[in-house]
Amino acid sequence: MNKFGFGTKTGIDLNGEGSGILFTLNQMGPVETATTAFGQGISVTPIQQINAVSAAINGGNLLTPYIVKTVNEPSSNNPILKNKKKIVRRVISKETSNLVRYTLESVVANGTGHNAYIENYRVGGKTGTAQKVEDGKYMAGNYIVSFIGFMPANDPKIIIYVAINNPKGVTQYGGTVAAPVAKNVLKASIKPLNIKEDLDGMEKEYEWYEESYVKVPDVIGMNKKDAIKMLSDFNIEYSGYGDTILETSPKKGHYAKKGGIIRVMLTQ
Repeated sequence: MNKFGFGTKTGIDLNGEGSGILFTLNQMGPVETATTAFGQGISVTPIQQINAVSAAINGGNLLTPYIVKTVNEPSSNNPILKNKKKIVRRVISKETSNLVRYTLESVVANGTGHNAYIENYRVGGKTGTAQKVEDGKYMAGNYIVSFIGFMPANDPKIIIYVAINNPKGVTQYGGTVAAPVAKNVLKASIKPLNIKEDLDGMEKEYEWYEESYVKVPDVIGMNKKDAIKMLSDFNIEYSGYGDTILETSPKKGHYAKKGGIIRVMLTQ
């Protein structure tokens, strides 16, 4: 817990940062050790959470977070102060970090975080559903639901933490409430951060009620009749009047919406 930075301030350049609440070492009996492992009985700040998960997925190094990248002199625009990457300590090995990334990618592809899955990209994450306390007792039907997600799962460039206090009119789970919000932010970050498509990620296991996506088969060079059979999951729009497939959009190997349009270019 201490190595990941819980219980102490991260040193971020903002006023009023809290330290969170942990059990002291002499309070740590078998029950406290068990409940701390899944997050009950303790309190952490959002920036601690972001920082700790970043250490778990970035190769194992805990960093000092910052808000301001540079402070520039107004007239010359020359930097007066520049924040740089600062490693606090190594928390886990690179090998363990690789395994954590793989595991968290599976949470999004095949687990509770599936609402954050983005087709043709690799997303990792973890859901959270925290019971709230009032007068020393856990409240009924009143939770803080959360999701922490990152992409690309194999080489993270962005991480986001979404926490929603006692959402109304929905089932209160992090995967159903917070994960879709995180997905929208991650999707919006793809172009600004120049995140490339990656077709080597884990395939999503779709639920019966979800809009499903299927992989576009390789039909390049096939005749039109045979290609139609392989593209039966899509509505086909043709360009050209020949009988041989030159190209498809989306391209082979990409995931496209089942029942959606796929454009096929034929020989002229």
